Amino acid sequence: MQNKVLVLAALAALSVGGPLSAHHSHANYRTTSYVNLEGTVTEVLWMNPHTWIYLEVMDESGEPVIWALEGASPTELRSDGWERDDVQAGDHIKVRCHQLFDGSNGCLLGWVTPEGGVEKEYD
Repeated sequence: MQNKVLVLAALAALSVGGPLSAHHSHANYRTTSYVNLEGTVTEVLWMNPHTWIYLEVMDESGEPVIWALEGASPTELRSDGWERDDVQAGDHIKVRCHQLFDGSNGCLLGWVTPEGGVEKEYD
């Protein structure tokens, strides 16, 4: 009976620990350098496991392109002093972020500066 209890306890521990270790890494981003972007927010998704900001930025030829910016979880952002409405569609913001390795228009957010505001960590 004691062996069954130990086996069940071990299985329970593995089933709880498994999903925690399954969280994805940020290995697809260039985390050793930052890209600076400035533009207009088109959409904000305040959801778990990560928030997303979609930012319209003008490229080198003056054409608008959308960047997908991955941020921290809502819980983590709240603990850092962010509120859901601090960044909204239509806002003009600046960001420092880690671009995707493939060079596409995606970033891991590091810092956000709201219009007229102060730069603040968003990851």
